[in-house]
Amino acid sequence: VDIHIQANLEDDLVKEALKTGVDLRQYSKQVEAELQRIEQASIKDYIKESQNIALLHNQITACDSILERMEGMLSGFQSDLSSISSEIQTLQQQSVSMNVRLKNRQAVRSHLSQLVDELVVPGAMISTILDSPVTEQEFLEQLHELNTKINFAKELSFRETLACSDIQDIVDRLKLKAVSKIREFILQKIYSFRKPMTNYQIPQNTLLKYRFFYQFLLANERTVAKEIRDEYVDTMSKIYYSYFKSYSGRLLKVQYEEVADKDDLMGVEDTAKKDILHGFFSKPSLKSRNTIFTLGQRGAILSPAELEGPILVPHTAQRGDSRYPYETLFRSQHYALLDNGCREYLFLSDFFMVAGNSALDLFNSIMGKTLSMFLKSMSTYVSDCYDSIAVFLCIHIILRFRAITAKRNIPALDKYWEAVLELLWPRFELILEMNISSIRNTDPQKLGVLDTRPHYITRRYAEFSSAIVSINQTFPNERTNALLGQLQIEVENFVLKMAAEFPSRRDQLIFLINNYDMMLSVLMERAADDSKEVEGFQQLLLARTQEFIEEILSPPFGGMIAFVKEAEALMEKGQLDRLKNDEARITQLVRGFSSTWKQSVEAMSQDVMRSFTNFKNGTSIIQGALTQLIQYYHGFHKVLNQPTFRSLAVRSELINLHHLMVEVKKHKPNF
Repeated sequence: VDIHIQANLEDDLVKEALKTGVDLRQYSKQVEAELQRIEQASIKDYIKESQNIALLHNQITACDSILERMEGMLSGFQSDLSSISSEIQTLQQQSVSMNVRLKNRQAVRSHLSQLVDELVVPGAMISTILDSPVTEQEFLEQLHELNTKINFAKELSFRETLACSDIQDIVDRLKLKAVSKIREFILQKIYSFRKPMTNYQIPQNTLLKYRFFYQFLLANERTVAKEIRDEYVDTMSKIYYSYFKSYSGRLLKVQYEEVADKDDLMGVEDTAKKDILHGFFSKPSLKSRNTIFTLGQRGAILSPAELEGPILVPHTAQRGDSRYPYETLFRSQHYALLDNGCREYLFLSDFFMVAGNSALDLFNSIMGKTLSMFLKSMSTYVSDCYDSIAVFLCIHIILRFRAITAKRNIPALDKYWEAVLELLWPRFELILEMNISSIRNTDPQKLGVLDTRPHYITRRYAEFSSAIVSINQTFPNERTNALLGQLQIEVENFVLKMAAEFPSRRDQLIFLINNYDMMLSVLMERAADDSKEVEGFQQLLLARTQEFIEEILSPPFGGMIAFVKEAEALMEKGQLDRLKNDEARITQLVRGFSSTWKQSVEAMSQDVMRSFTNFKNGTSIIQGALTQLIQYYHGFHKVLNQPTFRSLAVRSELINLHHLMVEVKKHKPNF
């Protein structure tokens, strides 16, 4: 009760009544009376609407009846739908089952059909294999089919299929017949290689068209396949060996009749013995004598046009009485090897279906004897060869051929190229070292009459060095560069030793300048302008030229030059007054220069042009000398214009510098 009272007290209406001070008992009675009044009014309304309420009741009753009938109908529908769903599910299961059976039957039918097709040996196949030539396209097609049936029969035999025994005998006999016909055909083609004057590339191309024949033998009759392979290897090995041996022998007959020997070294003097020997016993002609130190047209062999040009035909060359250097024969021989080797490697890889080491082994079994013959022949020649340019050209021919085979992706000859280079490089280095030693050991006193013109040994060096440098540019080799550096040092020392034989310093300088200029001209013309050799000789030529200019200016103008150098040294120290009392000397220098300089310059120019073999170099030296003379005379003017000498009367006799330069230009237009 307390809780109920407390709850009522919480009511808003009660709270409001308590706040206004209303008497709750009185208020309760008032509420109750109000409720009775409302109840009475409600009853009156209900009685008033009694007919409508009765009508509503009847309607509700009718609706209930209708809904009850509908419920019965829907229940019937639900029962029918349940039955239909069950039937559909049954039909669906039957359909899935029928589809699976259909697929299984189709799969079985396909396998059975294929099996029957593979097992059946058509009569057309039998007649074609037995009667048609192997070169017919129909035979090749039926051979493919037979190969398929043989492989299928092998597969069925592993599965122990009973039907396989029905065709095994027929397939085996057809296989034996096909193997027999293919063996006979291929062996006949291989034997045709052996006929004289036969171009074996034609039957090779024919075999490539029937490469499946060997594939069929390899898959079904390995013994016959090995027999054919061995027969081919034996035949081609003999053919290549015979061809290249004959070709190499005939090539040597068109080589230069005279070749370099151990006395044909750069530092060997031209003795009377050689002249007599050439004059009485084996006087050479230009046709049969190869140049030893000069490249000339020999370097053209490395151009793409000649490097991969047609090979020499020896009997044609003999008929025309033509002779060639060794490197030309070497190029022709090895280009024939490269061409045949690449073609043979590709044929082996294609026809015999080999690759990698197997292809290389097969190639070596065919070409090995030929390559060994080449190496032996080359070793014999190289051991007695002293023509370093020929050896170096051969090295670069091999380097280029190696690049060609690498570009063609043919590794068959890689080991051979390396073996050839291992023969040639040491010989080239040995010949180069022999030439270096020959120059180092040269005795200047045994080289005949002294001459200020370029020496034949330095000319040999210039030609040889420019040849090696120009050849070496494409495939530079540091060992070669080092040997050329040693050779240059020995040549420089040789030139200095030869110059020391001249009694006067002037002749020594002329000899040095002529030789340096000649070597520099040849190197710049035929080798790279930025080579180490060119740079070294440019420095030497410049130093000796400057010294020579001082040497030729000294006789006619030495007094003035000495005075200028002495005065300039004293000017730097501030002691120019020490020359104040040299009026007589200065007067003599001024008047002597004014009266004789033109004649002196003319005589100097003529002397220089007579002394130097290279007109351009002589002109350059004259220009340098005149330039130096003007500089000295300018210094002479400068000294005499100092306060110390301004009182000298002879100063008025000094030639004007501008007039002097004009006169010099008249004297030498190129100045």
